[in-house]
Amino acid sequence: MKIVIMGGTGLIGTKLAGILRDKGHDVLQASPSRGINAVTGEGLDRALLGADVVVDVANSPSFEDQAVLAFFETSSRNLLAAEAAAKVRHHVALSIVGTDDLPECGYFRAKLAQENLIRGSKTPHSILRATQFFEFVGGIVDSSSDGQIVRLSPALFQPVSSDDVATALADIALGTPLNDVVELAGPEKFSLDEFARKYLTATKDHRKVVADIHARYFGAELNDRSLTPAGNPRLGSVRFEDWLSGRLQ
Repeated sequence: MKIVIMGGTGLIGTKLAGILRDKGHDVLQASPSRGINAVTGEGLDRALLGADVVVDVANSPSFEDQAVLAFFETSSRNLLAAEAAAKVRHHVALSIVGTDDLPECGYFRAKLAQENLIRGSKTPHSILRATQFFEFVGGIVDSSSDGQIVRLSPALFQPVSSDDVATALADIALGTPLNDVVELAGPEKFSLDEFARKYLTATKDHRKVVADIHARYFGAELNDRSLTPAGNPRLGSVRFEDWLSGRLQ
């Protein structure tokens, strides 16, 4: 099959492309740097010519509320229209667990808008909602840091490795469209503050983590359901400590 990966040169796109090529598929890693831009429409028709599946893992260059909303709405509308014209058989999108539970967070609102556009299109689709990636823990800590103090909610979350995300996306892309949402999480639950302490201890960072139930996560207060999947999610296999030890070797 020909599979086009939007955002194909990023973290997830690169891993996904490797998995799909190893399985013998024709993979196009699309990105603005390669002349394929879903926001402007540049190169979309050419890229999707003969495509069977499109996997959208592209991310906004800005997380400011209006900018991120404009990115996901514009890119999704352009991409879905191009897919309809090219008769693409399966649209796969990567989203986030909790998109419909955290309206205070602009990024989550933007991802929900993207999901709604996908649901309203005529292209058969599958949406993978994943929890936060292990790779993002440093950014989470830094965004919650005030000097030597890191204030984080003690709410539960269930982070996942990017390798597990890419593996799940590959399985979904090669399967029958679900026309639904499936959730993916890591194999372990942590409180957000505990997770940060493990990371800082392992990296020999002496900042102190303070648990604060009112600490905001990118604008939103959390509870134990905010960042954890519902029901019976697909679970990744990589444990955080194993991932972290591999990164620090």
